[in-house]
Amino acid sequence: MTTVLIADDQPLQRFGSRMLLESQDDMTVVGEAANGSEAVRLAAELHPDVVLMDIRMPGLDGIEATRRITAAGDRTRILIVTTFDLDEYAYAGLRAGASGFLVKDAQPEELLAGIRAVATGDAVVAPSLTRRLLDAYVHHLPTGPSSEALPQDDPRLASLTDREREILTVIGKGWTNTEIATRLHLAESTVKTHVGRILAKTGSRDRIQAVILAYATKLVQTS
Repeated sequence: MTTVLIADDQPLQRFGSRMLLESQDDMTVVGEAANGSEAVRLAAELHPDVVLMDIRMPGLDGIEATRRITAAGDRTRILIVTTFDLDEYAYAGLRAGASGFLVKDAQPEELLAGIRAVATGDAVVAPSLTRRLLDAYVHHLPTGPSSEALPQDDPRLASLTDREREILTVIGKGWTNTEIATRLHLAESTVKTHVGRILAKTGSRDRIQAVILAYATKLVQTS
């Protein structure tokens, strides 16, 4: 059973999400929050598998709430729900530790699939949308001497094998596991093993964070 906390300042939005989620045999809503502060408090108390996080809320917004929840080190994963698919706040939310994001006009089955994906540590953002998002907001990436270093000099990549570095690069380009397996002539199970090792070695929470890492370390250049 996947437990979900809904954080949104609109009562109707919370009600609709609850009705949808509780119609599923494998999901249950454990709480609702009308602002970021409530979301942080309830996440600490209830330890949900997934938080559906709105961005624009009164008081503490969804970005800071995401940052605080993920910083706590709990197993809870954040799925940001935003109004615009290229909202700069959605990018900031991913940087804060969210596992992905959807737009509010997503189809019900997309929201359900997104929750299930996030709960199992997978990515929610479509590869093409990930590239657009990062390309559009790459200027938010850290700058300074460290950003000028060559990829092989970045400590987060130091323990990766050549094959793992190659796979991280194409993950950053938006390739799916199936595409990686086909183009690099590997079994898909082998690709999954490599991806798991890459996440563990780089300290990435999920595939989305690995994509951001590939951009931040300049393994992938923006278009």
